[in-house]
Amino acid sequence: MLYVDSLLCTPLEKERLEHRPALEEIAAGGVGCVTVTVGFWEDATESMDQIVRWQHMAEDNSDLVEIAYTADDIERIAQSGRCAILLGFQNVAFLQGRLGYVELFARMGTRVGQLTYNIQSDIGGSCYEPHDSGLSRYGKYVVREMNRCGMVVDLSHVGNTTTIDAIRHSAEPVAITHSNPAELAPHPRNKPSEVLDALKDNGGVIGLSVYRNIVGEYTTAERWSELVAWTVDRIGIDHVGIGTDFDQTGGKAYLEWMRQGRWAREVQYGAGSKGNAGPQPRLGWFDDPSQFPNAETCLRDRGFVDAEVAKIMGGNWLEFYRRTFKKL
Repeated sequence: MLYVDSLLCTPLEKERLEHRPALEEIAAGGVGCVTVTVGFWEDATESMDQIVRWQHMAEDNSDLVEIAYTADDIERIAQSGRCAILLGFQNVAFLQGRLGYVELFARMGTRVGQLTYNIQSDIGGSCYEPHDSGLSRYGKYVVREMNRCGMVVDLSHVGNTTTIDAIRHSAEPVAITHSNPAELAPHPRNKPSEVLDALKDNGGVIGLSVYRNIVGEYTTAERWSELVAWTVDRIGIDHVGIGTDFDQTGGKAYLEWMRQGRWAREVQYGAGSKGNAGPQPRLGWFDDPSQFPNAETCLRDRGFVDAEVAKIMGGNWLEFYRRTFKKL
């Protein structure tokens, strides 16, 4: 069975043969594919530097990982007992307002781009903005260019109005790589039912998260499987996967960069709050990629049959990548 994690936040590019705890956790969990976070706020040059670092990391750890560019790559790498890495960004700041950079970054291996991160951008509104502007005219061009170049449109941190606009404007299925249903776990990061319904109609997939700040009361294996079952009932078995949002080794400085970049002097709390500001405690049963088999177990305990478990654990993401990735 193929395990796929549609969003990993861990800065794996820093891992080397002499010290690679996060990579070894991925290997221990038998995870066959992860979408990683290459960047958040970096401009084009900084983002290219990051891609180089990820390429070097993959070369240095070729016994465990390889960067994948196609669905066939994912299957080949996973079948070899290693993990396929998909290069993704949690913001398309690397475009710097240049539409032509979509194709350039796609040719450099970028397979996933989140339209906005935690603030308003020239693309559209973030989930944390008090007013969601919707998808801008430039944003519409970017979505269609991402479609053409086979770069997945990710809407996880995107405001609901902008998300609906992007789904309606996209010519290809889109992704919500790491989020949960807001009806069960109310939070600005989570998606209301009208967004989930639009995602289904678009043919997209959501990666349900185990990040404590956005799981609400669904913290145990039994309760989290209930959240999965609710989502499957709402939008169908073919549209649900896993996107953990794990940050295994990032640390405080990485968390600060993630949450505020260079755009604020005041402390920003992201999915947390002033009273809940630091790294979050894990759930106790699915704390890092080595425990991916626990997710399979809890789905089986919930009553999902073999074919359904295979879809949620990774099969849906593989089919989604097969539909959306394109060779330039």
